[in-house]
Amino acid sequence: MAFEFTDTNFQEVAIDQQGLSVVDFWAEWCGPCRLVSPIIEELSKEYDGKAVIGKVNVDVNPEISMKYGIRSIPTILFIKNGEVVDKHVGTTTKQALMGKIDHHLDN
Repeated sequence: MAFEFTDTNFQEVAIDQQGLSVVDFWAEWCGPCRLVSPIIEELSKEYDGKAVIGKVNVDVNPEISMKYGIRSIPTILFIKNGEVVDKHVGTTTKQALMGKIDHHLDN
């Protein structure tokens, strides 16, 4: 299951840790988010131990969304060693996300 980022654990898990975190900003009412959600779930299993891949419900965790200027969902942030290194807004494919994850894991 994908990691659940929250306002209280985001700093510790996504920012303070070394390595790559992939954070999907979503909401239950968002149709395109429902298309991306199963992809995030699959990737969290496939990259277990290599990257923290999870989700932030923007309705429940508004602080993170405001801090990172999330205005459209789904938005996926790629955070490496505490810095946002990439961003994707809108729906996407599993292959596209895997390409970005692999790129950031290798560099």
